Amino acid sequence: MITRNLSALAQALAGKEISSVELTQLYLDRIARLNPQLNAFITVDAEKSLAQARAADQRLAAGKGCPLTGIPFAQKDIFCAKGWRTTCGSKMLGNFTSPYDATVIAKFDAAGAVNIGKTNMDEFAMGSSNESSFFGPVKNPWDISRVPGGSSGGSAAAVAALLAPAATGTDTGGSIRQPAALCNLTGLKPTYGVVSRYGMIAFASSLDQAGPMARSAEDCALMLNAMAGFDERDSTSLDRPTEDYCAELRTDVGNKPLAGLKIGLPREFFGEGCTPEVMQLVEAALAEYRKLGAETVDISLPNMKLSVPAYYVIAPAEASSNLSRFDGVRYGYRAPNYSDLNDMYSKSRAQGFGAEVKRRILIGAYVLSHGYYDAYYLQAQRIRRLIANDFVAAFKQCDVIMGPTSPSTAFKLGEKAADPVQMYLSDIYTIAVNLAGLPGMSIPCGLAQGLPAGLQLIGDYFDEARLLNVAHRYQQVTGWHLQHPAELA
Repeated sequence: MITRNLSALAQALAGKEISSVELTQLYLDRIARLNPQLNAFITVDAEKSLAQARAADQRLAAGKGCPLTGIPFAQKDIFCAKGWRTTCGSKMLGNFTSPYDATVIAKFDAAGAVNIGKTNMDEFAMGSSNESSFFGPVKNPWDISRVPGGSSGGSAAAVAALLAPAATGTDTGGSIRQPAALCNLTGLKPTYGVVSRYGMIAFASSLDQAGPMARSAEDCALMLNAMAGFDERDSTSLDRPTEDYCAELRTDVGNKPLAGLKIGLPREFFGEGCTPEVMQLVEAALAEYRKLGAETVDISLPNMKLSVPAYYVIAPAEASSNLSRFDGVRYGYRAPNYSDLNDMYSKSRAQGFGAEVKRRILIGAYVLSHGYYDAYYLQAQRIRRLIANDFVAAFKQCDVIMGPTSPSTAFKLGEKAADPVQMYLSDIYTIAVNLAGLPGMSIPCGLAQGLPAGLQLIGDYFDEARLLNVAHRYQQVTGWHLQHPAELA
């Protein structure tokens, strides 16, 4: 049962093959058994989850079910959920119970889905390995001595280890796609503004975007149908017509389903920096796409080399502003001993934030300070525009851009912890997509020495339906996304 996709689970629930309570209990038992090894979940509340499951069973019995009714989902602990502890992987919010639901959570609740628990993450979504969490690192189910990627590493590990059928994630510079690649999942970062950010604890407001993480493109499409939509409470939410992201996936298009599709291959993705093992798997995936009727064309994204330095000016600047609200006054951690208000602020923030968060706050405050704003922040924003313009020019030559998601397979826990620059380079292929606000996704494309690798697909603005279809057609003729790690001891 736990290896079935979302559609198959929905059919099993509708056909009374299993109840939502039984399905939820199945996953709760598995979490209880395996989470101590993986550390994928921060908070599990069986009572709350089973209450939702009972409500879903009543809804199904009344014939009022939706495609996701009764199915358990893991929720990244960056989304506020009413009555649930919501920590963002930080000591600063270690005792915070949310009084309201994020829009994403509310949409899953409206669909009748079950919240199976809140997943571990890099503190305030700052990291590429899930090692900066106050609650300890998450282990990759494919090899528990390795990282699952970050910041949505808890969600990725939970789905890969079959602790949940699917999960939510957020992507600021690759935080859905990179862990999806390292854990053999399909992960989608939608166009900026397609999914509401209301109730999603902010890291870098102009870059953060929520999206689905699952085992297949079909599952991601079902989730995006529930997640997407205009939200007047989010000033960055886009008021667009509702789309059915599953519609193209249901079409039977014959032996050459991608005939006429032009795939752009940026020379910047295929030079130095990617390990030969990963590149070999990416090339094999591209050969499969050619068999499906697609044509590959060489393109260039000349300013992509500037994406990492631009990102690490813009993101910390926004983080330093967003995280100023965590001061020990209204909610969250407060230092136990202090002499006056300033001392309370100082000690609460020094003790409540981890090293990576403090590093980025300091960088952000510096680049926004008088005398440095023009030299750093403004220049980074200009580079951001150049990067976006490169993509606009590229999409005049192709329909979809492809390349590696991550330059390597999962690295060892602690391997890059002492070198922040090496850690930041883990997102070298993904960051430009966030700077431009484009949709991007990662799909499994093979195993290198037993570890998963991901193929990245990048689409034009609001082209999620095409991306999902292109991924789905590949997954119809390959089986990489069906591979699971060996059962943990």
